[in-house]
Amino acid sequence: MTLENTLPYQIIKNRRLIWKLAKNDFKTRYAGSYLGVIWAFVQPVVTVLIYWLVFGHGLKSGKSLDVPFLVYLVCGIVPWFYCQEVMSAGTNTFLEYSYLVKKLVFNIRVLPFVKAFSALFSHLFFILVALVIAAIYGYYPNIYLIQIVYYYFGMLVFLLGLVYATSAIVIFFRDMSQIVGIGLQFGVWSVPIMFDIRSFENIGWLFKINPMYYIVTGYRDAIYGRRWFFERGTETLYFWFWAIVVFVLGNMIYRRLRIHFADVL
Repeated sequence: MTLENTLPYQIIKNRRLIWKLAKNDFKTRYAGSYLGVIWAFVQPVVTVLIYWLVFGHGLKSGKSLDVPFLVYLVCGIVPWFYCQEVMSAGTNTFLEYSYLVKKLVFNIRVLPFVKAFSALFSHLFFILVALVIAAIYGYYPNIYLIQIVYYYFGMLVFLLGLVYATSAIVIFFRDMSQIVGIGLQFGVWSVPIMFDIRSFENIGWLFKINPMYYIVTGYRDAIYGRRWFFERGTETLYFWFWAIVVFVLGNMIYRRLRIHFADVL
C-alpha cells in the first residue's frame, strides 16, 4: 500500500472537503425542526437525567461507588454517546452519499471519517458538561485530562474499523442497519455505565471483554480517576490488539466490497 492510499494521507488531502461535509451533516441532521441542532444536545441530556433518576435515586446503583453517581454516570456515558452516534450514522454513510460513491475521482474511503468528525462536535460539548459536573463535586481538571485525546483516538480507531465493515455490508444487506441498532441497545448494558462493575463479583470480567470498557473507564480515569493509561498495562494491550484487528478486518471487508458499490447503488 502506497502512502497516497493510506487513510491519514487521504484525510489530510481532503481535509477541507471533510470539514465542509461534516458541518453540513451536523446542520442538516435536524433540519426542518424548530430547535434544529439543539436536539443533538437535548436528547442525550434527557437520557442522562432518566438514568440518573432511575439508577441513582430509584435503584441506588451508586451506593458502592467512591464518587457521586452523577459524576460516574456522565463521565462513562459521554464516550458511549459518541460510539452510538458514529455507529448509527456511519453504517449508512455510503447509502447517504451514494452520489459521491459513483464518482471515480472521489476517494470515498474518507466518508466514514466525515460521520466520525461530525459526531465530534457534540462529543466535545458533552466532555465539557462532564468536566463541569465533576468540578461541581470537587473533581477539578488536572494533568490527567490530557488522556482524553489518547482515549478518543483509540475509540476512533476501533469505531472506524467497525463502521468500514458495516457501511460496506449494508449496501448489499440493508438489514445491517437494524442489526447495528439492536447491537447498540445491547452494548450499552455490556459496559459499566449505569452500574458499578464491583456489584458483579463473579461475572465482572465479562464486562471487560467489550473493548469499549477500556474507553469508558479511561474517560473516568482522565476526568476524576487520577490514573494513567499505562498503569492499565494488560487492559491497554488487550484493547489495542482488538482495535487493530477490527480496523484491519473492517478495511479488508471494505476493499473487498468497494468495487461493487456503484453497481448496487
